[in-house]
Amino acid sequence: MTTSALRPAVPLLVLIIAGCAIAAIGNGVRTSFGLFTLPMTADLGLSREQWGMAMAIQNLAWGIAQPFAGAFADRVGTGRTIAAGAALYALGVLGMAFSPDAGLMTLTAGVITGVGIAVCSFSVVMAAFGRSVPAEKRSLIFGVATAASSFGQFAFAPISQGFINAFGWQSALLYMAMALLLIIPLSFALRDRTENTTGHADLPFMQALARAWGHGSYKLLVIGFFVCGFHLAFINVHMPAYLVQCGLSPEVGSWTIAVIGLFNIVGSLLAGYLGGKLPKQLLLATIYFLRAIAIGAFLLIPVSEITAYAFAAAMGLLWLSTVPLTAGLVSLFFGARYMGMLYGVAFFSHQLGSFVGVWLGGFVYDQTGSYSLVWYLGIVLGLASAALHIPINERSAPNFALKPA
Repeated sequence: MTTSALRPAVPLLVLIIAGCAIAAIGNGVRTSFGLFTLPMTADLGLSREQWGMAMAIQNLAWGIAQPFAGAFADRVGTGRTIAAGAALYALGVLGMAFSPDAGLMTLTAGVITGVGIAVCSFSVVMAAFGRSVPAEKRSLIFGVATAASSFGQFAFAPISQGFINAFGWQSALLYMAMALLLIIPLSFALRDRTENTTGHADLPFMQALARAWGHGSYKLLVIGFFVCGFHLAFINVHMPAYLVQCGLSPEVGSWTIAVIGLFNIVGSLLAGYLGGKLPKQLLLATIYFLRAIAIGAFLLIPVSEITAYAFAAAMGLLWLSTVPLTAGLVSLFFGARYMGMLYGVAFFSHQLGSFVGVWLGGFVYDQTGSYSLVWYLGIVLGLASAALHIPINERSAPNFALKPA
């Protein structure tokens, strides 16, 4: 008899509440990093490209570590995985506060923080949810988890800006590291390991990955997810500085990030609900198409506080609404047994897009003094991703079925 079998099962409601709190804290801290762009680059003498590279490495490290974090949680348990990730995440943020140059910033803000985010990310939380709820309700529950992470963005953006204004950016980072440690006791509610009760074959990591990559619809989903990462990371890191460049205050930048998080609560819940009613691939195509339209409209209209908040509201509705739909398709293709690992692989593509979006934003700004080229590229990529999602076939992958003895 396993240790998990001897313990009483955690009530589903407790598991969901704890998982949502973990998602809110982890995502709230991460999405506040863009608010540190101007004060940290000014005080440390970093170029916009050097800062962008550290944030880009963070997203890349997150993406590389995510499949392994998901596989580890699938095998040994979500709780221990998330607790270890929270400690590493807090260490990285603490290191950011005492990194005097670009090299050390890349290590702390980039590598350590990125791996920590991956190991305690809401991707791991969603995998735990996917194993705990019936298949027909997974899309909605994924929407709930995504909405919780968005609430963290809404809550942490003005709080972080307030801490920066009142205590300075260094002390603000220390407080954020302390907030991350709250994840450790919350992770106890997600402590049990995965049991293979889904009727899918128990495959080694590389064999499962090879079979998944042979599923054509999964390939399209993974490639299209690159664009989501590009949009989110570029806007999250560079939007506050872009608005200051347009003559607005840093506070407008922080509230813009908060508005994105607020409206994404609605967008994520709506996407999770509609994902159980309508074809997920067509919903994803619509989201990417509307993102391209929103960016184009934002560039055509003169920037003001009103247009900044209107754009933030529009993008918020479309922000992480891709996540419950993408996770729902991965769960549908391969079952909950491999949810952590195979959604992690898709998320690696997302983070490659994040790396390109963050780094390219800093590079283009340093070279041209403007972010315009990256905004225009975001429109093109949005249209391309919309086209990629249309032919996805919403059906289970046959090579993952458990063969009869």
